[in-house]
Amino acid sequence: MDTKPQGLTEQQQTWFASVRANLQRETGKTLEEWVEIVRRECQETRPKARTDWLKATYGIGQNRAATILSVAYPSEMGWDDAEGLRAALWTDPAALSILVAIEASVSDLRDVVTGQRKGFTAWSRKSQFAALKPVKGGGAVLGLAVSPEADPRLLEPRNEGWSERLKAKLPLTSPTDVDDGVLAHLKAAWERS
Repeated sequence: MDTKPQGLTEQQQTWFASVRANLQRETGKTLEEWVEIVRRECQETRPKARTDWLKATYGIGQNRAATILSVAYPSEMGWDDAEGLRAALWTDPAALSILVAIEASVSDLRDVVTGQRKGFTAWSRKSQFAALKPVKGGGAVLGLAVSPEADPRLLEPRNEGWSERLKAKLPLTSPTDVDDGVLAHLKAAWERS
């Protein structure tokens, strides 16, 4: 199974390849050795718990852990199944309608790559400029590569799980929240990416 996510820009593909290629130099062990260690020693069954275990036990960071775990425990619905990931994530019709509104907003921007992840949908040009994830109750949270000071509605993200480039987040409760201000923020973030 291909463990590389779909919907990556060329720059993102290069970065993921460098994480894999430099794993031995940076950690002293090959990817295959790490996979064997994790399968032999890790008693955790959930992905986040496995990542936390790698960090606590061996000092392995998030990105290297994701690389190791994607090989050690390839999921039935992996990163190569963008449609399946989207369907599994966007089950609430109200949240899905917000996603559709954001997708329509970014469709006019050139060279946009849509990346579907397990917990969010992301948009990139050379780098990620926006991401959207559903929240309980039918809303969604939009992450943007703009300063939170750009608009009083924008908040600082806290442990969102998307790119650290996204410096602001905006809770959205319906597709009508995707107004001219949101469109302007999306365009500004896209221009910087």
